[in-house]
Amino acid sequence: MRPTTPSHAAHFARWLLPLATSLALAACGGGGGGGASFPLVNVPPASSGGSNPPASGTNEGKSGPKALVVEIDGLTHAALRDAIAQNKAPALQSMRVAPAWTGGANGTPSEQRTTDGPGWATLLTGTWVTRHGVRWDTTDQRIDAKLAPSIFALAKQNKAAGYKTASVTANALYPRLLATESGTIDGAVDCAGADACVTERTAQFIDAGYDLTVAQYGAPAAAADSGLKSDAYQRAISDTSAAVGRLLARIAQRTANDAKEDWLVILTTGHGLDAFGTASGLQAVDNKTIFIASNKTLAALPGTGTAAPADTALLQLAAATDIAPTVLRHLGALPSSEAYNFNGQALQAATSLRNLTAKAGADKNSIELSWTLAGAATAPVQVLRDGKLVATLPAGSTAYADPIVADADGVYTYQYTVVAGEASVALAAQLAYVKPATLAPTLANGLVNYYPLDTLPAADPKNASTLAPWAADADGGTSVDDGFKLPYKVKALRVDSTVKNASGSAGYRLLQTTDVATNPAVTAYTLGFWVRTDATCSQGVSNGASMLANKNYTTGANAGLAIGLFGSCEIRFNVGAGGGIRADSNGYGLSAGQWAYVAVVIDKANLKLTGYVFDSARAMQTGSATLTSALVAQLGGLKNGIGLNEDGTGQYYQRETSSPRGAMDFNEFAIWNRALTTDELTSIFKSGQPLMLLLP
Repeated sequence: MRPTTPSHAAHFARWLLPLATSLALAACGGGGGGGASFPLVNVPPASSGGSNPPASGTNEGKSGPKALVVEIDGLTHAALRDAIAQNKAPALQSMRVAPAWTGGANGTPSEQRTTDGPGWATLLTGTWVTRHGVRWDTTDQRIDAKLAPSIFALAKQNKAAGYKTASVTANALYPRLLATESGTIDGAVDCAGADACVTERTAQFIDAGYDLTVAQYGAPAAAADSGLKSDAYQRAISDTSAAVGRLLARIAQRTANDAKEDWLVILTTGHGLDAFGTASGLQAVDNKTIFIASNKTLAALPGTGTAAPADTALLQLAAATDIAPTVLRHLGALPSSEAYNFNGQALQAATSLRNLTAKAGADKNSIELSWTLAGAATAPVQVLRDGKLVATLPAGSTAYADPIVADADGVYTYQYTVVAGEASVALAAQLAYVKPATLAPTLANGLVNYYPLDTLPAADPKNASTLAPWAADADGGTSVDDGFKLPYKVKALRVDSTVKNASGSAGYRLLQTTDVATNPAVTAYTLGFWVRTDATCSQGVSNGASMLANKNYTTGANAGLAIGLFGSCEIRFNVGAGGGIRADSNGYGLSAGQWAYVAVVIDKANLKLTGYVFDSARAMQTGSATLTSALVAQLGGLKNGIGLNEDGTGQYYQRETSSPRGAMDFNEFAIWNRALTTDELTSIFKSGQPLMLLLP
């Protein structure tokens, strides 16, 4: 046994003193006896070695839930399975052993070294390095107690339970990690490398009725230097298993004395080893592979009794971050969703929520979250940002794009929590935010007709027009998800011209109280709308489709205005005066199945038509056509309204049978009694915001 010198005791006192004024420190050397003791009631004498359970009788401490977490440095999952299979660890035969992983996600901010310090910090906090802050195995490393309070601290928050907590470690590095957290551990023992001391002191805490004890053994790690097939390593595994068995016997005696004591026992290791028995710290599968063994069946602990995957399938299993929330749930001390910051979930949950990831959206003002679900997935999925609910998604959802609104460009960090049934997992996400474009305020000027199209029946908040099916008995309009990843978009109007009545009428018709095309007081006007074709622009064949028209569009020479969809997903702008008189602006490309903003500006006074197509896959497309007084005089077409996915007769597809019927989606349809500028139209496209934001 290494003697405990005054200087040795003073050294440990310096770094453990901040833990708590009530913390009791013991330094116990090699043989498992002696050393400074800590103040406990009815503790078996140190000479007992903790080798035998106490006699039956009344338990010290109180009834209720209790937990023992044992971390065994250097014990690999494969070695534990082999030892159990070969009956070299009989005391652990009843434990449910499953492969698991550690080290965070490779290539992400959560990635951490697969070594002692980061592994121990994750065990105690249920978080990766982005929160606990421990990156190395050096003596200067400390867990960030503000961002990542330990399971001891969180157990203490259940003040009604009055839990007593303890930590017993063989590795002198570990107690230092909690030096910035005070008042959370009632008893702590540094066993100075002696595993026998770990068994003895842990048994004392169990016997004294402590409610949460975390113990750590180190013999397998020391023996691994001799090789994973060496006699020394195999002996260390057997000896450590037997030592843990003595702790399990202590617990069995307590539950025999008091059936109301409900013990959760978790065995694990901080990290894996490579084939040479080395803790290299790398992200190789062997180094990331650990195990979680439990005395209870845990619904969300997959792979029990199986070998560990040798590839990235390992990451579909439980993680080291699951241990802390599992223990705290057992103790009734799991934080609420609003305060949940664990990177893992409680393994008792019927739902398994895995692989939560976050990445910046391509728009630089959103964060795209994704995850996987297994088990029970019948409850709605909630997404919280910084403790506040931002979305409730349908059951089974596995993705969410969170729109971010910030005051200025910059790098922002957010803490997300995804909740599915009983399972919760949190993750920090960082975004290099670029403030999005906003609507030009001037767009409110001259807005005479407007349809948000988020609901049906469609309504014009300006009360100056109506939008309804051409035929009441052929309503091809439905409300569909618009697919925008912006907070303002909800639904869109799908106009399906395959829905027709007996005479072939289909589509929708907009009727203005005062038609800007024929009103002499209006010297210029603009029509603008979002549009989305089907996945192949299937209507753009033969004579093309009538996207929008107030004319008989059998020929572009007929009187009125039309916007058509043609082959190769081309948009054409047309006006006609009859008698073969027409003007056209063609060649605007559209991405099939994607939203684009389409606008046409008619300048009556200056005899000019200007077309615009804004498509995210292309640069802004604009062109023009010269008008004549004759064309301007006939802009009202049939004066019977504007057809959507139809022409001004409601009979276009009935006449043009080679032009297929189909569905087009429309959103944010608007008419202004003035010519909008290019900048104003660009602001609509770039912002994706609804004009409703500008209305009083």
